[in-house]
Amino acid sequence: MREMFATIAPRYDFVTRAFSLGFDRRRKQFAVKKASLPEGALVLDLASGTGDFSQLVHQYVPKAKTIAVDLTEQMLHMARMRGLADLICADAAALPFADGSFACVLIGYGLRNFPNLSVALREIARVTRPGGLMVSLDFFLPSNRVARVLYLGCMYAVGAFWGVLLHGSPRIYTYIPDSLRSFISIDDFSSLLKRMGYAQVDSRTYNSGVLGVHWAAKK
Repeated sequence: MREMFATIAPRYDFVTRAFSLGFDRRRKQFAVKKASLPEGALVLDLASGTGDFSQLVHQYVPKAKTIAVDLTEQMLHMARMRGLADLICADAAALPFADGSFACVLIGYGLRNFPNLSVALREIARVTRPGGLMVSLDFFLPSNRVARVLYLGCMYAVGAFWGVLLHGSPRIYTYIPDSLRSFISIDDFSSLLKRMGYAQVDSRTYNSGVLGVHWAAKK
């Protein structure tokens, strides 16, 4: 997985926009604004990719500080080229931060790529201060089985098209439907957050329920 993300890093933003039908940036803006972070908040941008969430936090939250964490050095290199400074290469399952460090943890399209979702969520909760937020934007599976089959088939076709066009390989971007195949629906993820002890779990769905933003407060 790390090698694949290293390969796609230079085109990651373009492909993300394509798979989200051009609405990616707008969804991230909405997620950050609705979080209503306080001035000077310390924010973790987890699975940061090229640093979209970090840039938006600096844009909308006065005096905020962000730390971008990703497992792939090439993604962090792209974030550095965009002017971000606090960048760390680390695993979401073993974050190098003290308990209760952050007012908010933002995750953009990262949850479905974590090998063990529950372990990652526990680690996210550990580094979030009491009352702090976890905010996530990601793709999800449709609840309906027929819609799920059609959706995954469409995602494979779109991924193969961009893979051949940009890299000469149809397998490059089929990692998105591959990661979704073993993931969950938006409602199931909300239920999981509540079972793990998060409070005030809220979500907003897009694209007929296959793209969603979650906000959840740590008790």
